[in-house]
Amino acid sequence: MRFNRLDLNLLVALDALLSEKSITRASRRLNLSQSATSGVLARLRDYFKDELLVPVGRNLILTPLAVSLTEPVRDVLLQIQRTIEIKPEFAPATATREFRIFASDFASTVLLGELGRRISEDAPGISIEISATTSTPAEQLERGEVELVILPSKFLSESQPTAPLFEETYTCIVWTGNKLVGDSLSVDQYMQLGHVSSRFGTSLTSFEESFLKDSGYDRRIEVSTTNFTSIPHFVIGTNRIATMHTRLARMLACYYPIRLIAPPIAFPKLEMCMQWNRFLDRDPSHLWLRKMLLEIADAEPARNMSATAMATAPAGQVHPLPRQRMSA
Repeated sequence: MRFNRLDLNLLVALDALLSEKSITRASRRLNLSQSATSGVLARLRDYFKDELLVPVGRNLILTPLAVSLTEPVRDVLLQIQRTIEIKPEFAPATATREFRIFASDFASTVLLGELGRRISEDAPGISIEISATTSTPAEQLERGEVELVILPSKFLSESQPTAPLFEETYTCIVWTGNKLVGDSLSVDQYMQLGHVSSRFGTSLTSFEESFLKDSGYDRRIEVSTTNFTSIPHFVIGTNRIATMHTRLARMLACYYPIRLIAPPIAFPKLEMCMQWNRFLDRDPSHLWLRKMLLEIADAEPARNMSATAMATAPAGQVHPLPRQRMSA
């Protein structure tokens, strides 16, 4: 099909070339040979009367025109895709589709686990793909590579619709055999202990890590890990301490020999939000997904799942949660 002399099939190739900035990678994405992809680029150059991608050393860079085309071309393709895919009605029990979600292991554990359980009961034809392997989730969302992201509000794009899910506080965890830490902590004691922390590169630093640095606290970090759920493994059997999300800590305390202690520093609450591409705003299936996530967040799944875990865990493997009040 042609529009204003442009073969609209070339828009898909143009999007791949502008995104990948590489004929080799674009050819893989398009499932074409490199020579065929080069031929497509030649046709695009002829139509736009512009080089679009210019070799500089071993790399290709976008011309000013190509930069200006990147977002509009992607928007056109997303609009076409959503127009074709969106059904006027959505029946969860009979629907078949996949939701691609970006979420950390924290959000996956306290929120998406319950989502998966509900989907298996109410919408067996629905599948979810959860990813946390990129440092640029906002860009993935805008390119349509994921349909929804669950992140702290500070990491979200300003150009896409957003809804708050829940507020999270922080707590400290130590091994149950840690004799250096009692029922409370002073700031001095907190700073003297070895710490376990999560780090995800420069663009997605964990909230507690960035807050402490910005507040002038220089902890002695003995172990850094790239996920949240592995933190207890580096605390157990040691005198180390970790500061982590309260919901997640409560859940993990059902399975690991750890104690929860109020932190001696007042951490601000963390606002967890979901964000989706604007082209999905009125998609009935996406509205259903977002409504379900809001219901799960409001129900405090960590508390519910912790109770279930304590009821079903083998004898001797459950460690009761402390009744102390957690500081924000």
